[in-house]
Amino acid sequence: MRPAYGGESGAVERTDHRAVPARSVASIPVEVTGTVLRVLLIEDDAGDAFLVEELLADSADPMEIVWARSMAEAMVKLDDDIGCVLLDLGLPDAEGLGGLYQLLSFAPRTAVIVLTGLSDAHRGSAAVAAGAQDYLVKQEIDGSLLSRAIRYALERKRADESQRRLVESELRAQENARLERGLLPAPILRDPSLDFRARYRPGRQRALLGGDLYDAVQTADGRVHVMIGDVCGHGPDEAALGVNLRIAWRSLIFAGLTGGELLITLERIFEHERRSDEMFATLCMTVIEPDRTHGRIYLAGHPAPLLLTPDGVAPLSEGATGPALGLFPGGRWGYESIELGRDWSLLLYTDGLIEGRIGAGPERLGSDGLVPMIGRLVAAGRSGYDLIDSAVAAVEDLHGGSLNDDVAVLLLRHDPDRPLDRVRNGQPVLPGQTTNGGDTA
Repeated sequence: MRPAYGGESGAVERTDHRAVPARSVASIPVEVTGTVLRVLLIEDDAGDAFLVEELLADSADPMEIVWARSMAEAMVKLDDDIGCVLLDLGLPDAEGLGGLYQLLSFAPRTAVIVLTGLSDAHRGSAAVAAGAQDYLVKQEIDGSLLSRAIRYALERKRADESQRRLVESELRAQENARLERGLLPAPILRDPSLDFRARYRPGRQRALLGGDLYDAVQTADGRVHVMIGDVCGHGPDEAALGVNLRIAWRSLIFAGLTGGELLITLERIFEHERRSDEMFATLCMTVIEPDRTHGRIYLAGHPAPLLLTPDGVAPLSEGATGPALGLFPGGRWGYESIELGRDWSLLLYTDGLIEGRIGAGPERLGSDGLVPMIGRLVAAGRSGYDLIDSAVAAVEDLHGGSLNDDVAVLLLRHDPDRPLDRVRNGQPVLPGQTTNGGDTA
């Protein structure tokens, strides 16, 4: 015989299942005005099932009992409306913990309470270790204890689910961060007279990549190629397209393409990769000749870089401006020669840096406002990362808060008096070695 369930005034002897009226417990819903909690009872003994219903009938919490006589029947009746499962560990078709494992595999997010006899109390502890929220000994159950255990099981399951989702979210964020960090460029510069600094700040929260892109490489002929661009939009699709463009640009540079021919090929790649014909990308490409005193600039709808010299700060001419990539079919791009001198820095940036508002009005900073701002920072002794970070901070102060758009800022510094061997991060950097000055904010 099965053990009896306990009662508030003592033990209630189990009614033999042959004496129980022939009715399904599931056919007797509890009439309530509030929310009804549906509980699935998996119990092969009709008498025990009837007693569970009787124990919960007077509960302050409205509950509807759905009865399943076997694990096979339970799999049919278990649906999304079931809030909690009461599982007898003595089922004929799922003896011991086998039924629990089957249940958790089928419905891993459902709260489960296992029911045991006195002689099987040790299996109750094992069931909790295996994933059940609680276990109850049949001889010790009364109505209030059973009702309270069901509610507690639900709360514990919700807490477990919240913790599980939090851990999954953190792991996903860490994995995304590793992936995005691996997609950020590692500039290839061998010339020890050049120093490259970069800050990159996506407009999307909790992201490392946005639609902005940049890169810098030095080819075998000694030329240095620097690129910065902006794919319209701020979502993950734009970020992925920006990565594709940057990799394509670097590949084409090492394949020997440059100038207008490179931009034509890059536009074809962009048109094939973009998800919408309305998407476009701006680009600024600068080529520094091996003597480091002059070069060329190509602009595809992008702001011109700023040239910083001992004489001051000035924008490079925008006379070479052509259409943005993907904006007009069959676009063509020319270039403009630039004179740099011996001691210079180039500041390249995306429009996120200059489209911030000035105060509460609609006026934007623009390139005209950025030039004197950079001039004041340089006069105050700012250089390197300090100059970039101070510029971004000053723009945000004018805007009245964080910028909404992606922001990328590059600073390429040429110092003809820099020694051929120097120290970076505690290690000597010799001529011919690759230096990577990229960084993210």
